[in-house]
Amino acid sequence: MITIASSIIAVVMAVIVLFIRMKSAKKPATAKKIILPPLFMSTGALMFLHPLFRVTAAEFFEALFVGMFFSIFLIKTSKFEIRDNEIYLKRSKAFAFILIGLLIIRIIMKSYLSNSIDVGELSGMFWILAFGMIVPWRIAMYRSFQKIHKQHIASTNIRT
Repeated sequence: MITIASSIIAVVMAVIVLFIRMKSAKKPATAKKIILPPLFMSTGALMFLHPLFRVTAAEFFEALFVGMFFSIFLIKTSKFEIRDNEIYLKRSKAFAFILIGLLIIRIIMKSYLSNSIDVGELSGMFWILAFGMIVPWRIAMYRSFQKIHKQHIASTNIRT
């Protein structure tokens, strides 16, 4: 029952992320908008203060590496462009499919692993997986943003 409820919550969160992503593509990107989500998410690490959510070192690294692997797909679909003299995140149709695909993989993994791993540990592992996915993705986005920002400033200085 908990696995089903958490899967439903994951689907709702994925839909929210898709809407936020579509809406954010209409506004100029900023370094702050790129950096803040992982910082806000980091507060979730407080869950590990409770023994129910603690994971072994092996589980930690497994979840972390899976998350880092998944981040590759998000990194590949997050590109910036200059429009109207501002930097915007490019809309990518592939992003929605990748996010949905990752969600399906996550639900399948959770259903399978819930038979052998405690719900609390599994929750901790999936938080680590998500954090391991968002941090490299946002670092790559930040570096890409900085690169295009420097190019934009250089091209603006050349014109004036």
